[in-house]
Amino acid sequence: MASGGGAAGPSRPQRQLSMGPRNLSRAITMRTEGFSGEEEESELVPSSLAPIVPILRAANAIEDENPRVAYLCRFTALEKVQNMDPISSGRGVRQFKTYLLHRLEKDEKETHRKLASTDAREIQRFYEQYCKKYLEGFQDRKPDEMGQYYQTASVLYDVLKTVSPQPGPDTKFDEYAEGVEKKKASFSHYNILPLNITSGPTQPVMEIPEIKAAVELLRWTQNLPMPRPDPTSVPQEIEGPVVNDLLDWLWQTFGFQKGNVENQKEHLILLLANMDMRGIDNVHQGERQIHMIHRNTIDRLMKKVFQNYISWCRYLHLESNIKIPRDESTQQPELLYIGLYLLIWGEASNVRFMPECLCYIFHHMARDLYDIISDRREGFFEPPFQREGSDDAFLQLVIQPIYNVIYNEAVMGKHGTVSHSRWRNYDDLNEYFWSKKCFKQLGWPMNQASDFFTSPTKTNNNIKQRGHSISRRRMSKTNFVEVRTFLHLFRSFDRMWAFFILAFQAMVIIAWSPSGSLSAIFEPTVFRDVMTIFITAAFLNFLQATLEIVLNWKAWRSLVCSQMIRHVLKFVVAIGWLIILPVTYTSSIQNPTGLIKFFSNWIGNFQSQSIYNVAVALYMLPNIFSALFFIFLPIRRKLERSNAHIVRFLLWWTQPKLYVARGMYEDTCSLLKYTTFWILLLICKLAFSYYVEISPLVGPTKTIMFLGRGRYIWHEFFPYLQHNLGVVFTIWAPVVMVYFMDTQIWYAIFSTVCGGVNGAFSRLGEIRTLGMLRSRFEAIPKAFGKNLVPTHRSEPKRHGQDDLTSHMEKKFSYIWNAFISSLREEDLISNRFVVAVSVFFLLTCFCC
Repeated sequence: MASGGGAAGPSRPQRQLSMGPRNLSRAITMRTEGFSGEEEESELVPSSLAPIVPILRAANAIEDENPRVAYLCRFTALEKVQNMDPISSGRGVRQFKTYLLHRLEKDEKETHRKLASTDAREIQRFYEQYCKKYLEGFQDRKPDEMGQYYQTASVLYDVLKTVSPQPGPDTKFDEYAEGVEKKKASFSHYNILPLNITSGPTQPVMEIPEIKAAVELLRWTQNLPMPRPDPTSVPQEIEGPVVNDLLDWLWQTFGFQKGNVENQKEHLILLLANMDMRGIDNVHQGERQIHMIHRNTIDRLMKKVFQNYISWCRYLHLESNIKIPRDESTQQPELLYIGLYLLIWGEASNVRFMPECLCYIFHHMARDLYDIISDRREGFFEPPFQREGSDDAFLQLVIQPIYNVIYNEAVMGKHGTVSHSRWRNYDDLNEYFWSKKCFKQLGWPMNQASDFFTSPTKTNNNIKQRGHSISRRRMSKTNFVEVRTFLHLFRSFDRMWAFFILAFQAMVIIAWSPSGSLSAIFEPTVFRDVMTIFITAAFLNFLQATLEIVLNWKAWRSLVCSQMIRHVLKFVVAIGWLIILPVTYTSSIQNPTGLIKFFSNWIGNFQSQSIYNVAVALYMLPNIFSALFFIFLPIRRKLERSNAHIVRFLLWWTQPKLYVARGMYEDTCSLLKYTTFWILLLICKLAFSYYVEISPLVGPTKTIMFLGRGRYIWHEFFPYLQHNLGVVFTIWAPVVMVYFMDTQIWYAIFSTVCGGVNGAFSRLGEIRTLGMLRSRFEAIPKAFGKNLVPTHRSEPKRHGQDDLTSHMEKKFSYIWNAFISSLREEDLISNRFVVAVSVFFLLTCFCC
């Protein structure tokens, strides 16, 4: 672009875009209906051209005051668009250029200069007038208005430099620009707390005593060493960095992004204020008046924020790196640790789904932080993260490599269409940090050559180290890798299937007895036959151990040595019980012969008890302990959450070592309700199965089995089976199928009954019509005050039901009217509706 500068410029600068004739002609002929002059340009900008949005907004803001300067702003925006995307490859870019070209052609003819004879002088004088008019005397203006004015002034200065690149010896425009840049940060956008606004009217939220106290607490940066920007400089030559509070100090130290720092600053202030406000009582009222955050507030916040980190350290038997210097008299280190964790979390992106990975990062950065704050002799230190002055060093050096691993694994998974055993999800990557091997393989700073960062596209990768090629293997899945088969239907619910099979066997034995009643179980012969269910249980346990190995075969190489030993030992023990129980049961029969007789004489009787009974007692001992732990739930929860080596060794046999889901059980009352529900359900199910399904078939089955083999004209499927077993199988097969499947019918019945009773007592669906709603509206203030309004200990106690009801009605009326006003402001309801539903007579007498 050729433009004039100062008085020497031509009367009309010749402006031409560096667009080829083909692109320009095409752009002019391609005008879409989506871009019309009725809409603002800032709303039509494609996402790839977001940097030009402030320029177009400034042009719209000054359109009425000086259309010519607005034209210059739009022309500058078009030049930037052409530089950003010369070939219009972005989505919607060509249409936007077309619209902007038509708008500029129109404005070129219709706009005229008001202040000078050239465009350069025009924008210079308008910029000077704008700064004097809007940026001076701003004490009575709102911060959001001043923020818009400063943003527009900043855009005008950029356009001024573009139109007149050589302003001459007069540097007053540069002075205006420096003042704008210094004060613009004070009027920048904010979420909830206007922390950077130092002038103008104070926002009401900043007048809350707890907010003031939290802000002052974070701004206490005394005795902290400052980061040295340039390692080659000496402390006397360094200009001190801008550090307004503790999070700014962490920003300068570890290279977080500025936007993340501002967000987490508000986050920490609101957390401190909220927790301190909730902890107010009569004793702390004096401290509240002088705007002090109580020490217990910071301690409680630390406990809440670092709960998972402390648990992770205990699980891995590591010493926590949250250390406080001995000579520290304030709680500044605690706030630094909390701020550091929040900043890591705020910049972690998708790594937030890997909480133990965040613990690993914080563990090392907390050690660096302690080394810095414990050594304050020089007053300056070398920042741990330095990346050529970039303010996103932490993002690029720590988060980006881990995010690349997550991204590559997601690409490998092809949106979940690839077999789950070939790619790692968040859980697989997070479980890598559940063992101490991550400290050896990753280290700090993280070793990019470790197996964790190996590309998922190749199982073997070669790296060069000291001139030699070293082969490394990609880290396999650490999570459960299943073999997808229908057998999981039995493996996942093995206890349920085992219970049904054993109960069916016991009921058949009892029904087959001569009496056929349940009391027959006390007969010695029947009881001895019922005891065979433990042999069946041993066989089912053997099947379960076999399925564990077969279905975990793909994950076998990713298992640690202790898990492999556990699977093998369970399989060996299952084989042992499968041999011991049948042998000992046979030895309990009278007049044993052969090997059974020798085995029985060698072991002998233990206190006149059958050896089979002793074997059954030993076999059931682990299940007995599990039942006791199930009943005494607090003991079980305490043991599972324990990190002691002896406890982990005792629990090693029953469950694998995991970090998550340890001790996650409901309370004892809920467990008793759940257990009672299933006990009653199973009693009804087994009683129905015995008296309706099994017992009526025993008599016909005996008759069929003792009948002779008849001669049939038709073809027989099992002509040589004795006792007509083919017919018996045909009769019993549907009954057995119904026996195993009717549990869901009983579950539906019990769920309906229990849900209906619970809903009736909870008064669900009690308000069914508008008339009932109007009749219950009088009770809403009391319920609102009882369930939603917090009470402070410092509030005076009110005596009498009338005073209490009146106070609740006042609070409810205030909230209700505020809610109705909000609906009216959003234009969701009419003024007539507001008058009809507002509670005016209570609003005037409201008192907080």
